[in-house]
Amino acid sequence: MWGGGHARYTYRLRVSSGARTALVAEWGRCRWVWNECVAKPRAVHQHNKATGEKATCGPALLDRMLTKARARTPWLREGSSVVQQQVIRDFGRSRAKAHQDLKDGLPLARRAGIPKWKTRREALPSLNYTRRGFRLKDGRLHLAGGVVLTVVWSRDLPGEPSSVRVYQDSLGHWYGSFVVPAQVEPLPATGRVLGVDWGVKETATTTSGAHDLPHAGHSGTARAKLTRYDRMTARRRPQKGRPGSKGYREAKRLRAKAHKKVARQHADTGCKWAMKVVRDHDAIAVEDFRPKFLARTTMARKAADAAIGATKAALIEMGRKHGRDIRLVHPAHTTMDCAQCGARTKHALPLSERTYTCTACGTVCPRDKNSARVMLVRAGLNPAGADGRRPPGALLQEAA
Repeated sequence: MWGGGHARYTYRLRVSSGARTALVAEWGRCRWVWNECVAKPRAVHQHNKATGEKATCGPALLDRMLTKARARTPWLREGSSVVQQQVIRDFGRSRAKAHQDLKDGLPLARRAGIPKWKTRREALPSLNYTRRGFRLKDGRLHLAGGVVLTVVWSRDLPGEPSSVRVYQDSLGHWYGSFVVPAQVEPLPATGRVLGVDWGVKETATTTSGAHDLPHAGHSGTARAKLTRYDRMTARRRPQKGRPGSKGYREAKRLRAKAHKKVARQHADTGCKWAMKVVRDHDAIAVEDFRPKFLARTTMARKAADAAIGATKAALIEMGRKHGRDIRLVHPAHTTMDCAQCGARTKHALPLSERTYTCTACGTVCPRDKNSARVMLVRAGLNPAGADGRRPPGALLQEAA
C-alpha cells in the first residue's frame, strides 16, 4: 500500500550451508507451532459440541500455550521466540479472515479457507521477523539466533524496515521481503482519465486504444515444455505417505523452474504496461474483477495465461506509488449497461457476441470498449470523448 501505508521490497539472499540448516530447523519449529494452532481450535470446537460449552481459543490462549511449551521443550526453546510468536499472529489473522468471510456470506470462490496443516514435504519455509528479531549491519541481514545472510542489494532500501519475511521459493532460492514506509513519487499531471476492462481475449481493454494490453501468450509459448514436465512429475509421483525419489524431486524442480519463468514474463509485461498507463493518466477506473472463479471453468487455461490478477495488482500498486487516483469499480452488469445512456439490456450477452448494441439509444460499439467506458461513468469520471480526456476545468468527482 502507498500513500501513508507500507510497501514491500524483496531481495535475493545468499545463504550458506550452515545458515540454510539453521533456517530449515527454525522453520521446523515454526511449522510445529502452526500445526498446534490448527489442532487446538479444532479440539475446542469438538469439546464445545460434546458438552454444549462456549469455550474460545484466541491468540492470547495460544500465546500462553507457546510459553508453556517453550518452558518444557528444549528443542522448541532453541528457536527464536519472535518468529514463533509471529506464527501465532499470522494464524490468528488467517482464521479471523476465514470466519469473517463465512459470516459475510461470501461465495466459496472468494472466501478465505480455514488454516490447514503444514506438512514437512509440501510446505515451503517462511519466517517472519519483527524489528527486535533482526538487524542490518554492513549490508548483511542478521537474524535472531545468530543466523547471518548476505543480501543481494539490487536497489536501495528507501527506509528503515519494520519487519522482514525470509522465505524459500519452489526452486530452492531464498528471499528477504522488507516492509518499509511507503513513499509517494508523484508524476506530472496530464489531465487525462482512463477506464480499464479485463478480459481473456485481450488482457485489458481501455477507453484509449493506445493503452490496450493484448493477450501475451507466454504460457502458450512454453506449453510443450510445461506439459512435458507435468507428465514427468505425474509418472514419478510417489504413493501417499511415501517419500519422493530423486527423479521425482528433479521433475518437480524442472516443472517449478518452467512455471517460474512464465510467471516472471507475466510480471514483466504487467509492470511495463502499468507504468505506461500510470504515466499517461491522472485517474484510472479499474474493474474490480477477481478471476479466481475462472479456474473451475472451461476458460481456466486462457484465464491463467492472461494473468489478470497479477496485472491488476501491478496497476494498483504502480498507481498508488505515483500518487494517481485509482478507483475500483464493481464488475456487476458492466457488460449489460450502455455507457452512452445508461440503459441495461434485458439479457446477459453471450461471450460469442463481441459487439454491444443499445436498444434504447442505438449506440453500436465493441463490447469491451463499451465496458471500459462504463467503468469511467461508474467511477464518476465522465469522459468527454473516446480518448477519456476530461472537459477543460472539470474536477474529478469523488467515486460513489
